[in-house]
Amino acid sequence: MIVIRDLFKSFGSQPVLSGVSLTIPSGQTIAIVGPSGTGKSVLLKILTGLIEADAGEVLIDGQSMTEAKNGQMRRQICSQMGMLFQGAALLDSLTVYENVAFPLLQRRELSAAQVREQSLRRLNDVGLKGSEGAMPGEISIGMRKRVGLARALVTNPSVMLFDEPNTGLDPKTGQEIYELIKATQKASGITAIVVSHEIPEVFQVCDRVAMLYKGVVQEEGPVESFLASVNPVVRQFIDGRTTGPIQMV
Repeated sequence: MIVIRDLFKSFGSQPVLSGVSLTIPSGQTIAIVGPSGTGKSVLLKILTGLIEADAGEVLIDGQSMTEAKNGQMRRQICSQMGMLFQGAALLDSLTVYENVAFPLLQRRELSAAQVREQSLRRLNDVGLKGSEGAMPGEISIGMRKRVGLARALVTNPSVMLFDEPNTGLDPKTGQEIYELIKATQKASGITAIVVSHEIPEVFQVCDRVAMLYKGVVQEEGPVESFLASVNPVVRQFIDGRTTGPIQMV
């Protein structure tokens, strides 16, 4: 379970998060949506310990990321988590296999044979069997996303974070990535957060939706109730209108 309580974050005089609270039950997927620049990616960075919150608390399966006193404690909490970055964030100098195996090699907990077996299994899970020798520059953007997903899953995390998983993809490839996310969640039972500004496509992979705007959660609930919301901010976002309470920048 992920619990976010009254989270605040500002950069200088600019508030980004102004009291965000969310609870994501174990085994469920939540989509965090909202216009660009509303703090969605900042929230993910706080969850992973990359930046510190000004106030509030984040609990990952009962462990407090916000109270972690040092990098070692944050890394221990992060060991339960996997993340698919916007651009996949592959290491260009490593092969597809080496990119996927990298987290396991860093942990030094498995034998070379176990690392290879687990890495190749994850590549097979995302439909990339036989591509392990390719370099990132030799494969498509969609394939790079799949490699990034395999790398995120190779440590068998209990929590997965997806930051704009369809950025830069054509509609067909984007749909394939969403179907892969959905299949992955169903097969492993992970708790997942999908950050996206793409609607309604993202709703097919989640149990619940939370919308961020002006640093707070404007609305949160099951997909069906979110789509039926009469909240003016939510309605403008869903309908894609340029006029309304959301300030277009």
